[in-house]
Amino acid sequence: MDTLETPISLRIIDSSAGGGGRIDGSPCQQEWLFSQIADDIEQQGYSIRPAALPDAIADALLTQQLSMSASMFSNAGVGRGTGFQQTEFIRTDDICWINGDSSAGKAWLDWTSALQRFLNQRLLLGLFSFESHFAHYRAGAYYRRHYDAFRGDTNRVLSIVVYLNRGWSNDDGGELAIYADEFDRVGTRVIPLLGTVVLFLSEEFPHEVLPARRDRYSVAGWYRVNNSIQNRIDPPR
Repeated sequence: MDTLETPISLRIIDSSAGGGGRIDGSPCQQEWLFSQIADDIEQQGYSIRPAALPDAIADALLTQQLSMSASMFSNAGVGRGTGFQQTEFIRTDDICWINGDSSAGKAWLDWTSALQRFLNQRLLLGLFSFESHFAHYRAGAYYRRHYDAFRGDTNRVLSIVVYLNRGWSNDDGGELAIYADEFDRVGTRVIPLLGTVVLFLSEEFPHEVLPARRDRYSVAGWYRVNNSIQNRIDPPR
């Protein structure tokens, strides 16, 4: 059977697309932002919000990541449990899981928890737990096209990425490319500027991280549902 490519129009998303300036974290702004994210997810399955993470949290996360030694990071892999494997064919980034034992990590987890409660109330997603890690892409590093969850696994439901890079230009590369479906070869590209927040349904959108020309910093996370196998709750990772 022949397959037809159905690309969506190429879009480049950067901080100038956000409007309204940076988010200061006030309750009024937070509720407005969360409402916009919920509307985006309900209408199109993803949300791209430049300069959306409160300044204090974005700056604290960047400061912490820049202060961490290389020994605190490990080579990223794919798969879970016995299916976990590290392969440079798929991805070459380094990661460090966030457990909330620092002020920056706690502030980040408090913010994502508030977002989780809002989305559960507004969209009835049943989000049960959250996991996240720092990600460091050295110059030339990448993460090839993939899904964050396989359809029907009922595991990761909603993916979130926050970028921590100051002064990023179009020439620096390293964009996140989000594709409409498996046939899309154009997609939407997101410039990884400080504070940009991206969320998308984990089963619906193939995506990739394109190689960068400088060190690229971010936080990636996943909201999950309570999935049990043989009466055992699936652990966060």
